[in-house]
Amino acid sequence: MTLLASVRQQWLANPRRDLLAGTVVALALIPEAIAFSIIAGVDPAVGLYASFVIAVTIAFVGGRPAMISAATGAMALLMVTLVRDHGLEYLFAASILCGVFQIVIGLLKLGRYIKFVSRSVMTGFVNSLAILIFLAQMPELIGANWQTFALVGAALVIIYGLPRLTRAVPSPLVAIVLISAFVMMTGLDVRTVGDMGQMPSTLPVFHLPAVPLTWETFAIIAPISATLAFVGLLESLLTANLIDDLTDTPSNKDRETRGQGIANILSPLFGGMAGCAMIGQSIINVTSGARGRLSTLWAGLFLLFLILVLQDWVARIPMAALVAVMIMVSIGTFDWGSVLKLRSTPFQSSIVMLATTMTVVATHDLSKGVVLGVILSAVFFMRKVGKTVVVEEIETPEDGVLRYRISGQLFFASADVFAAAFEHHGNPKRVEIDMTDAHLWDLTGVAAVDKVVFRYRRQGAEVEVIGMNAAGQTLVDRVGRHDKDHLPVGLSH
Repeated sequence: MTLLASVRQQWLANPRRDLLAGTVVALALIPEAIAFSIIAGVDPAVGLYASFVIAVTIAFVGGRPAMISAATGAMALLMVTLVRDHGLEYLFAASILCGVFQIVIGLLKLGRYIKFVSRSVMTGFVNSLAILIFLAQMPELIGANWQTFALVGAALVIIYGLPRLTRAVPSPLVAIVLISAFVMMTGLDVRTVGDMGQMPSTLPVFHLPAVPLTWETFAIIAPISATLAFVGLLESLLTANLIDDLTDTPSNKDRETRGQGIANILSPLFGGMAGCAMIGQSIINVTSGARGRLSTLWAGLFLLFLILVLQDWVARIPMAALVAVMIMVSIGTFDWGSVLKLRSTPFQSSIVMLATTMTVVATHDLSKGVVLGVILSAVFFMRKVGKTVVVEEIETPEDGVLRYRISGQLFFASADVFAAAFEHHGNPKRVEIDMTDAHLWDLTGVAAVDKVVFRYRRQGAEVEVIGMNAAGQTLVDRVGRHDKDHLPVGLSH
């Protein structure tokens, strides 16, 4: 019964909203899939087939209900060189290997470690994507006629105005339908989806990559596949985190990791390229009311229906309507509060957020920005934690006896602070170091304890380290020297 309830909750909790939201997503997927195919240097059918296969597959095997995965710009940019130098068949092979890598990562349960990405990095990631989504609309507006700007403005009025009257139907869907109908009736001269590229007219068919199964082939595709796997999982898991926050529901990151791998193996087997989660379409889906897997499944199925059955009608949809939807997405995605609170936010957090945002926008590479943000977060964290180790001298009535109480975290970032805190003067007969309130983390921490102990022993003092917890004692037993050697080799009183 629990399994049945879970299936019902994930698939049939609100089918009407899921179907309507998936319809909007399918319409928005078409021009983006075509554009990403052009970026990668392949036929538009490759991106469209990929979006269909990945969306349908991830609906069943993904770990985040209502998240949309398809062909993406981040992945397409990584494919350009491979397609140019070796051709489409090698792209199919690289996409399959990318999926294999992702499944292995999922089986190793590494997806859960996305929780170590700080809130500042997440904010930078979200803001940079919002900016990139907005900038991606500029080619449709720069040099466009006044009618295009008027249509975009009208569509935005519908998108933001309709929810004040009713939320029965997603306002982006209404905007697309009304603007399209107006353009078809008036015959306005504006760019349409058909101007983006030729859509396929047949169902995708099963196809094995026509590449030699040799180590040379593996050497060609493996570096690209590994990069695709990393970037795809990074964008997918960070998008899953964002959707978790927006819907206040959890997701299974390891299942999502495996699911992305399965989808990226199936996609090239049916003429598509590797893909990952799409933050823009996922935001459209969720803000349109979707919460279940049915929305993702329907987005993929309806996409195929649109390009095969309603191709002539879809080709006449004005790009202005879809640009308006994506502008709405970029405005809604950007965390405006992060800018307004820059002065009150801790300096280090602001630096991480701004560095992540600017790097992604400058390079159009999500991985570079997020990796930089994670490194900066780690550096700031280590600097902060490194200062938390406290060495306190305890007064004692006994002559020639020194007692110290240690508290905090002793590891490579705090080892120097720890060692410098001891007074190495006089001739104490006995030194007691109490580590009851401290935790020893690594080899550098052990080496710092050895250093302090041996310094005192060289002065002729008897040194005792007490209160160490089980984990710290185990580490000392394995690599420490002060508990085994009275003095370092070659030294004597």
